[in-house]
Amino acid sequence: MKRQKSFQNKQPTLYLVPTPIGNLQEMTPRALQILNQVDAIAAEDTRNTHKLCQAYGIQKPLLSHHEHNQGVSIPQILARLEGGEDIAVVSDAGYPLVSDPGQRLVKEAIENNFNVVSLSGANAATNALVASGLSTEHYLFYGFLDNKSGRRKKQLEELKDFPYTMIFYEAPHRIEDMLQDCLDVLGNRNIVLARELTKLYEEYIRGTIQEVLEIASSLKGEMVVLIEGKVSETKAFDMEGALKQVQKLIDGGMKTKEAIKRVAQEMNGSKNELYDAYHKHI
Repeated sequence: MKRQKSFQNKQPTLYLVPTPIGNLQEMTPRALQILNQVDAIAAEDTRNTHKLCQAYGIQKPLLSHHEHNQGVSIPQILARLEGGEDIAVVSDAGYPLVSDPGQRLVKEAIENNFNVVSLSGANAATNALVASGLSTEHYLFYGFLDNKSGRRKKQLEELKDFPYTMIFYEAPHRIEDMLQDCLDVLGNRNIVLARELTKLYEEYIRGTIQEVLEIASSLKGEMVVLIEGKVSETKAFDMEGALKQVQKLIDGGMKTKEAIKRVAQEMNGSKNELYDAYHKHI
């Protein structure tokens, strides 16, 4: 067992410092105080952090610490802590370690009995959650799904029965493929896509997966995707209504298989059961 009394010992400290996710004015006074008092700043991208430091007149050595150089950077940071220095860790935006590197560094700092102290600050997931309109009572933060469709669908299969709001991060060049896989696996649920949070072009898009997918190709910027959890089935699937809708789409020129797939998604029903019922019906 380890007990860390963060401000009652004289151990060197590794500070985890959140930085603004868009609006530079959201840098907190305490974050600025810590960055000004530490001996060095470990940054995911020293170029981005240099701009932040310039904006606030902070003059501290910047240490490169990212996913691909941890084998070198962690021993260097631990050596500085061993020498009595305090170090701040920052990512490009938001909270360090949340879908960003740093977990291994924190673990090793704890194992070596250094203080690890986190500061309050910006986080895109919680920003988006509280303004989404979806349930905030319970939620799951997942971060990035796999960038390969096959593995992404397997991840979604594991989540499809989860009853609470799910929060994902996604990049604009993958958003269409990601939403299509969500539609295929989860069905046409209510979602919120929040992009460019705290920036001039901040936008919340609220609707179904199908509706948001139709405009996804035009969207830019880093994104938070919130998807409602599985809703308890309080009433039976309206098979009769679904069959009528399938026939309507077929009469309009859509192929049978595609019509069945779409109606099943839109009405949160089983595609296979609807397929069997349609072919028995005809």
